Amino acid sequence: MVAAPAADHAIENAKKFPKLNVGLHLVLSNGIAELPASEIPNLVNNAGEFQINKFYSGINFFFNIKARRQLKREIRAQFEAYKKTGLKLDHVNAHNHMHLHPTVFNLIIEIGRDYDLTAIRIPNEPPLNSIIDNKKEFIVRHLRWIFFMLFTLSMKKKCIKNNINFNDTIYGLHDSGHMNIEKLIRIIPHIANGITEIYTHPATKNNHSGDSESHKYEFEAEYKALIHARTKRTIDKFNVELSSFNS
Repeated sequence: MVAAPAADHAIENAKKFPKLNVGLHLVLSNGIAELPASEIPNLVNNAGEFQINKFYSGINFFFNIKARRQLKREIRAQFEAYKKTGLKLDHVNAHNHMHLHPTVFNLIIEIGRDYDLTAIRIPNEPPLNSIIDNKKEFIVRHLRWIFFMLFTLSMKKKCIKNNINFNDTIYGLHDSGHMNIEKLIRIIPHIANGITEIYTHPATKNNHSGDSESHKYEFEAEYKALIHARTKRTIDKFNVELSSFNS
């Protein structure tokens, strides 16, 4: 999130770990734009903030010609800001999974060619394994999986056509912000061959000031789950190799 308040601090820390695979998290909803509000008035308010309502944003991207032109400029500006950090671009995804939107996804591929784009996250979680952890949401999780699949099948085809890597599987979407140690341990045995992303938001303390949807997230619990000794033992037990999108 190159325009986020703590971006400079995050970049500084990332550079301390040369082997860390860092990606661009494009912000096109529920966050702050890279360009000034005066340059993209059809996308943001006077404070430079995108819409919180993702449905409204999606309609705007589809039917507003001015918004689409400004969207292209904003996406390029965020790619350019990332390039200026000096960090190698491992992958790209979008805040609130806005790259599911066909207009956004096509622009990412088009613009990404100029910035060595090699991998994109495909946000589609297998429902059955995640339902094992929460049987009460059986219908909701299946419906969400079907909805996401309508978009992700096309995304995968476009990635293959453009020689862009993508994850085969992702876990944690249905439990976003709540991937504690127990849930993580239950997921690891289901990891199959290919690239699997474990979707988490780890932090050393629970800070909910940056996103209207994160007030219930357990950032600290997710961080502790990732570094827990049980996690390492389970990873070793099931021969899971820690990797990036491109290695």
